[in-house]
Amino acid sequence: MNQNDDDTDWMIEDEAPPASQPQAGKPGAAQAPPPWRVLIVDDDVDVHVVTKFSLSNACFQGRRLSFLHAYSGEEALHTLRTTPDIALVLLDVIMETSDAGLNVARQIRDTLHNQLVRIVLRTGQPGQALEHSIILDYDINDFWCKTDLTTRKLFTTVISSLRAYSGLEQAHRQAQVLQRELDQARQLLAAIDQHAVMMTLDQRGRITSVNDKFCTVFQYSREELLGADPRLLHAPPYPPDQLSDALQALKEGEAWTDVVSAWRRDGQEVRLRATVTASADTPPRYIVVASVLQALKIPL
Repeated sequence: MNQNDDDTDWMIEDEAPPASQPQAGKPGAAQAPPPWRVLIVDDDVDVHVVTKFSLSNACFQGRRLSFLHAYSGEEALHTLRTTPDIALVLLDVIMETSDAGLNVARQIRDTLHNQLVRIVLRTGQPGQALEHSIILDYDINDFWCKTDLTTRKLFTTVISSLRAYSGLEQAHRQAQVLQRELDQARQLLAAIDQHAVMMTLDQRGRITSVNDKFCTVFQYSREELLGADPRLLHAPPYPPDQLSDALQALKEGEAWTDVVSAWRRDGQEVRLRATVTASADTPPRYIVVASVLQALKIPL
C-alpha cells in the first residue's frame, strides 16, 4: 500500500454509525431505519475511497447506505458468509488473480446460494468480447468499465440495484410466509387423514380423489374408486330429504353436514357423519370429509 493509501484509510468506515438512541425524556423518539449494506470488493484502496465518497449522500426508501470493504475474493466471500443481508456487491474482476471477481460471482450463486444480492462487476480492462461472455456465463446484474462509471452512472446503477433487491427481498419474505402456512396446512391435513375418510367429486359427481383411510374403510383400491360413481358405495334411491338439503346448501355456497349410510365391499353398513363443501374452482369440486360413527367388523 502506498503513502497515499495510508493518507486516505481514515475515510473508509466498515459500518455506518449506529442509529441514535432515543433521547432521555423522549421514549417515543423514532430510530432511523437500517441502512442498505453495500460491499465494495477491490484490491485498490483508492477505488473504495472514491466509491464511498461518490455515494456518501445516496438514500433510497428513506435508508442510507452502509459500506463494507473487502480487498480480495477470499475476503469478499468471508464477508458474504457472515453478513447475510448485503444488498449489493460492487465487485472488481481482477484482484489476486485475473478471474478472482468472476469466481466470487459464481460462488455467491452456486456455493452460498444467495440469489437475492445484486452483483455489479467493475473492471479496469474492458473488452467487448469479454463483456459479452461474462454477461452470458455469470449470474450478474450489471457490468461496467471503471473509466465509464461516472458518479451519476454509479448512483443510477446502485439505486436501480437496491430497488431490484428490495422487490426480491419482499417477494422472498412473502414466499417464506406462504411456505410456513403450506407446511402447517400439510401437517393439519396429515392429522385429519389419520382419523377421517376424505373424498373429492368433480362437477358430474365422479370421484376424483380419496385418502388411504377411505380405501381401508370401504375395502376398495384407489384405482377402483377414481372416476367411479359414488353409487358404488350407496345404491339408489338416496334419502330424498337429505339429497335435496345437500343440493340446496351447496347451491347457496354453504357446507352441508348430516349422518349418512354407505356400504362396504362386503356389504356391511357404514354410518358416517359427513360434511360436504364446494370448492371455489370453476367448475367447482365437492369435498367430502366424514368420520365413522360405529366400530366396523373387520373380517378375520
